[in-house]
Amino acid sequence: MDPLLVYPDPPPRELVQTLDLAGYAWEPLGGDGSDVVGDSWAGAIVCANEDPEGAWAVCRALRKREVPIEPLLLLVAGTQLDELDLRNELFDDFCLAPFHPRELEARMRHLSWRTGQETRPDTVEYGPLALNLETYQAALDGEPLDLTYMEYELLTFLASNPGKVFSRDTLLSRVWGYEYYGGARTVDVHIRRLRAKLGEKHSGLINTVRSVGYSFGQSRWGGL
Repeated sequence: MDPLLVYPDPPPRELVQTLDLAGYAWEPLGGDGSDVVGDSWAGAIVCANEDPEGAWAVCRALRKREVPIEPLLLLVAGTQLDELDLRNELFDDFCLAPFHPRELEARMRHLSWRTGQETRPDTVEYGPLALNLETYQAALDGEPLDLTYMEYELLTFLASNPGKVFSRDTLLSRVWGYEYYGGARTVDVHIRRLRAKLGEKHSGLINTVRSVGYSFGQSRWGGL
């Protein structure tokens, strides 16, 4: 997966956290962008809300290359919106700062689709939950979840099969393996811990199906 260029160097902390949690490969861009070498770039994110003139110079440099770097996402402050119509050839899309992580990710996915480039690793997403299958990271509403390895594996398995009901024995065999010693109580303990980490607002994502086992979210048919 080719990396994104991110201006300035160092990038804002909240942008770094969002990109890292989502699993994007990226490299900081210093200077005015004129010395960028190579063509193996998945695109660029340019923060224009704190140093507008420097950001526009970078955009021009990236666009004037023999092989322009695209897609280019611009982060701007609300007071800069009037400037965008005059310079719309220098970027592909914009996002207002401060941004919500899920909005930024959605705009990146849309740009990747428009340009035919893939900048995002394999993920499992359900509503506010995002699980990165390459980095074993999890985020809820853009905030990182501190999960153990087996908590992550269990949550990933459930979220990959929304609406399907799994018995405790099935979860033991599919997540822990047939030879795991611990019994059904192991599943119950991990479910309880996951619900606690999801918090009161989202604990209901994991459903208890009486006398059967557990399910996650809703099925594509709109119910269990």
